[in-house]
Amino acid sequence: MMNKQEHIFDAKTVVVPIAVVLLMWLVFWVEMRFHTDFSSYGLEPRSSTGLVGVVTSPFIHGSFSHLWSNTLPMLILGISLFYFYRNISLRVFLIGLLGSGILTWLIGRDSFHIGASGLIYMLASFLFFKGIFTRYYRLIALSLIIVFLYGSLVWYLFPVDPTISWEGHLSGAITGLTLASIIKAKVIKEQKYNWQRPEYDAEDDWFMQQFDENGNFSPIVMDEEE
Repeated sequence: MMNKQEHIFDAKTVVVPIAVVLLMWLVFWVEMRFHTDFSSYGLEPRSSTGLVGVVTSPFIHGSFSHLWSNTLPMLILGISLFYFYRNISLRVFLIGLLGSGILTWLIGRDSFHIGASGLIYMLASFLFFKGIFTRYYRLIALSLIIVFLYGSLVWYLFPVDPTISWEGHLSGAITGLTLASIIKAKVIKEQKYNWQRPEYDAEDDWFMQQFDENGNFSPIVMDEEE
């Protein structure tokens, strides 16, 4: 069981998600400011040069609406990962980034795939399935919140829109499920007091002995030596 003090909200919780989002916006600003297009640095399936896009494609977006639609989910899901799964969060994030990208490179259609949506699907998939697998009520609650907020994402796992990389979405979801299955996480559970423990016996508790059978305070008189 993880130390309770490790379950805290601090700079380590937000630094990676915020850094990713800032880099996404910086790349888009450079494109707008210098009237350039970085789409050619996206992920091009089954191309040796397209392998670079495994790392670069999540930071490239085709429009402001595309960028904005990925910004809040990246922050919310990223911070959730680093808060609730601190001990494995960086590993999940980096492996998820590479895994979802490589799978997209293998199964994607012949086009440049850009955007952070594959990484977002990986995060949503991991958080949902890992909460279910742990069977711990707080993490299950997180899974239900993920469904409530992003349940509609499941429709975009299929080719419903030719302008959307459903292959990247599917790759991210598969990668998240795989990581949730194979990477073990330590679950932070609340501390139990003595009276909450199954072996607790009130008759042996000095404090409880100060009350009579009706619950009235009746302190035990002790001599000076006792």
